[in-house]
Amino acid sequence: MSENGTTSPGDDPSDQFIGGETEDSPRVEFYGGRGMSAFPIGFFIVWAIVQTALWRIGDTGGLIVGILIGLIVGMFFVRGNWQSYANTIFEGMTQPVAVTAIVAWIWAGMFAQLLQDGGFVGGLVWLADTAGIGAALFPAITFVLAAVFTTGIGTGYGATVAFVGLFFPAGVLLGANPVLLFGAILSGAIFGDNLAPVSDTTIVSAVTQDADIGGVVASRFKYVIIAAAIAFVGYVIAGGAMSGLEIGAEAQAIFLESSEAIGLVHVISMLAVIGAAIAGRHIVEAISWGIVLAVVFNLAFGLTTLGDIVMFNAPSDAPLSEPLAGLPILTVVEEADAVGVTGSLMNGVAGFLELSILVLLIIGAAQIMIRGGAFESLLEWSIENLATNVRNAELTMVGSAALINAIITINTAAEVAIGPYISKIGERFNLNGYRRANILDGQTAAMGYIFPWSGGVLAGYSAMQRLPREYDWFSESMLVTPIDVVPFVFQGWLLVAVFVVAALTGFGREYIIDRQSEEVARV
Repeated sequence: MSENGTTSPGDDPSDQFIGGETEDSPRVEFYGGRGMSAFPIGFFIVWAIVQTALWRIGDTGGLIVGILIGLIVGMFFVRGNWQSYANTIFEGMTQPVAVTAIVAWIWAGMFAQLLQDGGFVGGLVWLADTAGIGAALFPAITFVLAAVFTTGIGTGYGATVAFVGLFFPAGVLLGANPVLLFGAILSGAIFGDNLAPVSDTTIVSAVTQDADIGGVVASRFKYVIIAAAIAFVGYVIAGGAMSGLEIGAEAQAIFLESSEAIGLVHVISMLAVIGAAIAGRHIVEAISWGIVLAVVFNLAFGLTTLGDIVMFNAPSDAPLSEPLAGLPILTVVEEADAVGVTGSLMNGVAGFLELSILVLLIIGAAQIMIRGGAFESLLEWSIENLATNVRNAELTMVGSAALINAIITINTAAEVAIGPYISKIGERFNLNGYRRANILDGQTAAMGYIFPWSGGVLAGYSAMQRLPREYDWFSESMLVTPIDVVPFVFQGWLLVAVFVVAALTGFGREYIIDRQSEEVARV
């Protein structure tokens, strides 16, 4: 996940999350030793695997129940006062990295909903149909466009939300395999999250390894592009081999006939977001400009009405409801169930409320693992027993970074936590800061978008669950269960593989004496 503008000049990202534990930080002791502090997060992962893989239920609410039970049961293993355990949960939930992820989802959700209601999906279908882009090529093209978009705005989570809401239904309608298409979107998010200079993961990986951001991005490109080239070919081949879903010919024909080129005006809205982000604007500001333009285009071209964007449904007995009933944003309703606020903006926000709660609880459980010592114990063991030479040290860095990111599902949080340990291992063997930062961020970007409990996958799935309400032809059976997409996130798996090969062969390896980093950039 990643946002620009989350750190201020002179800030050390390791102070923002669990990697910044100090001697004064309270520790939580457990019966059974430090390893028991991993129980809440471990219980949640087992729950998520059972729910999504064995029973094929992708419900976010069920995952919330799983993490809550893990936290409650974990409390009974605490030695001494339970208050420190409870406070540690709140400590984790209030970390900036958790709030940043939620902000990205909400802003991107509103933006994607405005474009969706403004006919952008229909514009994409019209363009693909006119250009002769068939189902086989659509996932590969989606991967490239998602990669470009994410690299521009620096938020993989936000890009995932936008592309699932816009490109996913277009591709499914054209006959692309939905599982492959979801994997392509996640792969594009990984590419941009890993490479974007304004990405939080890029910034954190550079700062925690005492390397400048520009040098890190330049040295990282060779790893990213190798994985991307193979992934692109993979999506082309798989796109031709994997069939899409059977969609009613009548529904497909109706949607194709109603698809108009005018919806493509929102390409300007997307370019505005990319441009603002590249110019150094905070991601909230960048997406806000996109929202403003989307509203203007929707109203100017008659794509939606003001009431479609925001509508107040008031009861007839409310003060001034009848006198103001002529306003375009007010409707007087008789039924109590119909009272409320609706429209594009509200719909864009509402889809991520459960996911936001889940993320806060996961971060709280991760904080328990850190304060209880399981995190430190695991990494200290790997440093002492696995990192015996430079090649094994790099393999240990790849493996430990991948493992922690698989456990702590918000990738920036995981990166901040493990950054100091990657630095410690690398410095022992005089590895350059660029090399350390690239190994760290490669695994961080990849693992945040692969497993069913990962933040990127959950964000995309939450956006996908809204599609049956948006399109008459989109049924619940077309949803991709998060476990199904795991093998098809090609960029993620290939990026990890590239770094494993690089560690084994020495490809791209640099030592401190080879090159000195510039002054570490602070943003």
